[in-house]
Amino acid sequence: MSMAVRPASVFLSLWLALSALLPGPAAAAGATAAEIDARVNAALDRLRTEVRGSDTILRQAQGVLVFPQVLKAGFVFAGEGGEGALRIGGKTAAYYTIFSGSVGFQAGGQKRDIVIAFLDAEALQKFRDSEGWKAGVDGTVTLIDVGVSEQVDTTKIKSPIVGFVVGQKGLMAGVSFDGTKITQVR
Repeated sequence: MSMAVRPASVFLSLWLALSALLPGPAAAAGATAAEIDARVNAALDRLRTEVRGSDTILRQAQGVLVFPQVLKAGFVFAGEGGEGALRIGGKTAAYYTIFSGSVGFQAGGQKRDIVIAFLDAEALQKFRDSEGWKAGVDGTVTLIDVGVSEQVDTTKIKSPIVGFVVGQKGLMAGVSFDGTKITQVR
């Protein structure tokens, strides 16, 4: 007797297994506010150290959303998730989770920091008013990508929302925020 394997059931099985390994909205309750804030501080320090000119953007921002140590893992089907905080005026205003999934040729895992700077008060307010903000749908995040020894040219940034993805060796290129879901932890 032969059994046909349905792609949808394979996808669902792999996705459920991967989801169990990645932090989702419920995982945010696992870390205390103090732990998240300490990780956010460390991620901001890494960004300032590794990306020249990022401090100028952080100072100009109306709000900065920081997800330290976001874990991406998978094999063909991948997911990415983590928890972080929105900083306004240097103080934590709220806590958030981030999650995205993808399908394609990929294997392994990595940790990275994601920092999103809201340079426009209206964009920040739209984000804060949302019940679940989706990058590429509710707002477009322009990724900052500079070479190893280059500095961010803040005079060329016209976007209301910019993002940095910092890996173990500085800024990461070839990443996208589209489809990433960000939800406030209540």
